[in-house]
Amino acid sequence: MDLRQLRYFVAVAEAMSFTVAARNLNISQPPLSMHIRALEDALGTRLFDRTHRTITLTEAGVVFLEQARLTLSQMESAVRLTKLAGQGETGLLRIAFTNSVPLIPGFAQLIKRFRRQYPLARLEIVHMPTGPQLRALEDRSIDIGLMRPAPQFQPPAHLRFVQLWNNELRVVMPTDHPLAALNRPLAIKELADEPLILFPRDISCGLHEQITQLFNDAGTVPHLGQEAREAVTIVGLVAAGVGISLLPDVYASLQTTGIHYARLAARTTNCPLFLAHHNDNPTDLAARFVALAQSEIAAASLQPGNAARPRATEANEPIPA
Repeated sequence: MDLRQLRYFVAVAEAMSFTVAARNLNISQPPLSMHIRALEDALGTRLFDRTHRTITLTEAGVVFLEQARLTLSQMESAVRLTKLAGQGETGLLRIAFTNSVPLIPGFAQLIKRFRRQYPLARLEIVHMPTGPQLRALEDRSIDIGLMRPAPQFQPPAHLRFVQLWNNELRVVMPTDHPLAALNRPLAIKELADEPLILFPRDISCGLHEQITQLFNDAGTVPHLGQEAREAVTIVGLVAAGVGISLLPDVYASLQTTGIHYARLAARTTNCPLFLAHHNDNPTDLAARFVALAQSEIAAASLQPGNAARPRATEANEPIPA
């Protein structure tokens, strides 16, 4: 029994005529009849009741027609999906992102466009800090990482890093804080005595290192008051007067009552976000996602006023702050 016999059987059953089925299949009638008899012999039962002028399906033929159609449909689907997978248009794409990524408008736009362009692809999108992302990329349990590596981070040779978005650090403080009334960029030294509420280092190593370096460059050290693992918790604690914080400006979209965001006077306040993936043998879907991300960023860079300034560059050297 083979797929050709199934197709021949379905053609005869739907036409209820060997002559018509043979014409539709573009074969002569004797070979068609021979294949149907061979199929019946293989099944050990008749599929058609034949008379001189008509044929009808037997009870077994009715059952077999339903199953034959299902089998042929599944085979066609398997062939189609396999071809699409070979073209990088289906399969599973696993993406990990760090804290602030969902707040970047470009992220939502990128995911929406990818889903529209590759509707058969399955996306698995999970939150994951930078360190675990790097380990997950190493063991290939994720395909794409969206992260803010530490400024001194050395990209592994087998991973490729593309800078997608660039935020700036902002001072986050209560609206009634004395520094909020100054209405100007603040120097790091003005924050030296302020208790800082930051992400733990294991959650946001890049941001933690950047803030520490900013204070060191200003000849002082950060005064760590408290740590919190969620941005909404940090902003809420700031609003409650527990301390101040330094966060990428994209968090201003949270629009929490009683919060003031101030610029920093420091020169190095860029807070870049990178896309990371395997440079050697990436999956077809991963390669398509990266290409789409770069095209999205290139297009967005022509539009002024983005909350997260887009930038598509490759990092082959230590990633800057």
